[in-house]
Amino acid sequence: MKGSGDPEYLAGRFVKGPVKSMEEALEGARHIMAEWMSENRRLRNTVRRYYQRHAVIQCKVVSGKEEEGEKYRDYFDFSEEVRRCKPNRFMAIKRGQREGFLKYQVQPDRKKVLEELERQAIRYSSPCDTEIKKALRDSYSRLIRPSIENEFLKDWTEKSDEVAIRIFGENLKQLLLGAPVGEKRILAIDPGFRSGCKIVCLSEQGDLLHNETIYPHAPKNDRKSAGKISTLVRSYRIEAIAIGNGTAGRETEQLIRSIRFDRDLQVFVVSEAGASVYSASKIARQEFPQYDVTVRGAVSIGRRLMDPLAELVKIEPKSIGVGQYQHDVDQTRLKNRLNQVVENCVNHVGVDVNTASKELLTYVSGLGEKLAQNLVNYRQEKGAFTTREELKNVPLLGPKSFEQAAGFLRISNPKNPLDGSAVHPERYSVVKKMARTLGVSVSELVGNSELTEQINTKDYLTEEMGEYTLNDILQELQKPGRDPRKRAKVFEFKKGLKTVDDLTEGMVVPGIVTNLTGFGAFVDIGIKVNGLVHLSEMADAYVSDPTEVLSLHQTLDVKVISIDRKRNRIGLSIRQV
Repeated sequence: MKGSGDPEYLAGRFVKGPVKSMEEALEGARHIMAEWMSENRRLRNTVRRYYQRHAVIQCKVVSGKEEEGEKYRDYFDFSEEVRRCKPNRFMAIKRGQREGFLKYQVQPDRKKVLEELERQAIRYSSPCDTEIKKALRDSYSRLIRPSIENEFLKDWTEKSDEVAIRIFGENLKQLLLGAPVGEKRILAIDPGFRSGCKIVCLSEQGDLLHNETIYPHAPKNDRKSAGKISTLVRSYRIEAIAIGNGTAGRETEQLIRSIRFDRDLQVFVVSEAGASVYSASKIARQEFPQYDVTVRGAVSIGRRLMDPLAELVKIEPKSIGVGQYQHDVDQTRLKNRLNQVVENCVNHVGVDVNTASKELLTYVSGLGEKLAQNLVNYRQEKGAFTTREELKNVPLLGPKSFEQAAGFLRISNPKNPLDGSAVHPERYSVVKKMARTLGVSVSELVGNSELTEQINTKDYLTEEMGEYTLNDILQELQKPGRDPRKRAKVFEFKKGLKTVDDLTEGMVVPGIVTNLTGFGAFVDIGIKVNGLVHLSEMADAYVSDPTEVLSLHQTLDVKVISIDRKRNRIGLSIRQV
């Protein structure tokens, strides 16, 4: 006879009404226990701890998708402990799943987890152990594991997003602060084969002076193209040439370098990333309503050579193409971070209030879109600003906005030399005091390093103005309105290198860094495909972050260490050069 502690004996008391059998009664009891267990903090924390320390991500290719999903081949049969899985791999797997090529699961060893849960749930032996274990397995499989897994994946996704957003932000910063050629007359070319090469000539201020299309490449091979370019260079007094790095870019560069011009010209290959986005945008249509997208795209290429910051702020940051899975991350967080990066870059460099576009002014601290438009409208109606004080006349630009923005807005050729510097109007009085002490005028002090070296900052310390601020003022007085960016330098790819078929392993070639990711750096070596320098090939020492040793648009020599022609992948090395 079964004892009173036997589960079947106990269940028998509940066999009545809707409960038709002892098994139904036991099953109902197990469900109740499973619910209790799923709400037990200690059991949940145990599973959570196993996910954090021992979870494994297992990934497989979807049957029949092997050929179509070739780019995900590295994950067709992939398994790795989550704590060792890099964020970029996790994001690649998630994208592969979303596109229907991969399927994955993340969980710790089921047997070990259940053994630990049983040790905690069953403290002493009893006739009910078997039923408790069944309830525990059910609770784990049906309730605890899915809940903790969702929580874990959400947390892992957020961390991966943060890494991707940080990398994108750093890349964007380097891109926006890229070296400008400055105010030069530019001939810009948006290359193409069948559709021809769109050419524009720009003034020193970036105004469009001329545009036309030539067909120097197949299928037309117009031999007069070189003569037309030479004529345009002479007629518009061109000082530099910008060539887009897209289709037919290398062929167009070789054409330009083969022409004998009547002057020394700098020839640059410029990234086209985002140019097509700009050319079809509302901003581009407002700037060039009478021209089509091809002309606007060529203008953008030329202007980003003159001043990358001023031109790239017109393009949605995530469309510039210097990120890592930027379309997969939380878009609100990405937008906020990138807008912050753009604003910091704009304020770091400063802007000429009389030439800056509305888009550039929008990112100046204290302005925003409405005030930027008011400022542009004001200068169109009243003419160029001659002093910073005039900014106070702009509608809606109150004392607070003026205080925030004035130090970042420059006046070119100003009446007051400080208006062309980064010295804030609130600090003009201390500069005047410095000049009086030296017995010179402010105009004589500004830009005179011999005089500024005689200034002792301790003489001007106050509660409102510390030594750090005074040192900044002195640096600015030495080189007022200085651009903190480096100047653009000419770079040439290896001659004769056009496609991946021209490469051989062991070849050392010059390249330019186009993108930095969590796993390495992509380098343009002058063919259609960028090569990858993995973290392990960057230096002899361990590198955890590419930005520690490389920067965007950095030029360097790389060695070709692997070529996968089927997948169009090129492995490069810096440390083996």
